[in-house]
Amino acid sequence: MFDMSTDQPDRRPGSSRFFWLWAAVWLFYMAGPISDAWHRPEIWQRVVGLAAALGFCVLYVAGFLSVRGTLRATGRLQSVTRAVTRLGVLTAFATVLTLVVGESGLTSLVYIAVTAVFSLPPPSAWSTVLGCAAAAFVLPRAVPGWDRGIDLTFAIMVAALAVWGVTRVVQRNAQLAEAREEITHLAIAAERNRFARDMHDLLGHSLTVVSVKSELAGRLVQLAPERAEAELADIQRLVREALADVRAAVAGYREMSLATELASARSALDAAGIEADVPVTGEEVAPERQELFAWVVREGVTNVVRHSDARHCWIRLDRGAVEISDDGRGPAGDVTSTPGGQGQGHGLGGLRERLDAAGCALTVGRRDGGGFLLRAAAS
Repeated sequence: MFDMSTDQPDRRPGSSRFFWLWAAVWLFYMAGPISDAWHRPEIWQRVVGLAAALGFCVLYVAGFLSVRGTLRATGRLQSVTRAVTRLGVLTAFATVLTLVVGESGLTSLVYIAVTAVFSLPPPSAWSTVLGCAAAAFVLPRAVPGWDRGIDLTFAIMVAALAVWGVTRVVQRNAQLAEAREEITHLAIAAERNRFARDMHDLLGHSLTVVSVKSELAGRLVQLAPERAEAELADIQRLVREALADVRAAVAGYREMSLATELASARSALDAAGIEADVPVTGEEVAPERQELFAWVVREGVTNVVRHSDARHCWIRLDRGAVEISDDGRGPAGDVTSTPGGQGQGHGLGGLRERLDAAGCALTVGRRDGGGFLLRAAAS
């Protein structure tokens, strides 16, 4: 009895403005009652009959458009109170029309059944459909001269079944669209978190080294001008590299090099006055973990330079693990291995996310003999 499209809303100009025609076109079955009303012998019968038929048709189309909009927007039906009110008014119009024109007015029962299916929950909807079918079957046999009930009963059931199927499809498609939108929001949030983590890891290390080297250069300006110039040149290089890293991260193409991070770690520790025991290369690490362990080295060394007050730092590598330790003041409080992240900064939190995604475990704790220990290993 009507079309409830399951595709996405048509964005072409004017498509929504004329969509009511898709519902109105099915009202051609109301031509019989309208014609009978027009040919009533009394003027009042014509006026009342045509007014009832017109009100019925307008309310049917308006109800269809309202329910369709709600289904496509939310995937759910409108409130039961609103639907029952609409059906009550439609039934009143249909009753008046039938009293005026006779048996042909029973055609409106098809539209009442269809309206119930697309606006009420299934139990109430099918109760209404069966009531309409029963009325279409019984009334022609109860009123002398009426004899079309069987055909109309069949039409009511077929129309209700067709509309019920289409309505279910529309609801499922709306729910699917809602799920896709939620997935999109989650993907955007995950990408935002990834980008924030990358920015923290990239700039945190670079700016820490720049800060340490700036302080060193300031102390060397009077004592060793040549060394101060070398440190300033190194600061310029670090700033250019940090800028390039940020641009590469924004473009999504940045790849970490473990060998580069080890060299950078030696330079940062030396500038901070910390004796470094750092491997020259990371060849012993499995190729698929080289980039991941480069992030671990960067974050671990940044924390040593910033917070440890250490005199020595050690970096140990093997095929499936990387360990960074120092002889500084160690973690605050009684920290045991693999804490759940409470009280950790953004750097260690972001590092834990990277490792979890790669199937590796992060251990943060106190080094034997004092100091801080950070270890990442394949689970």
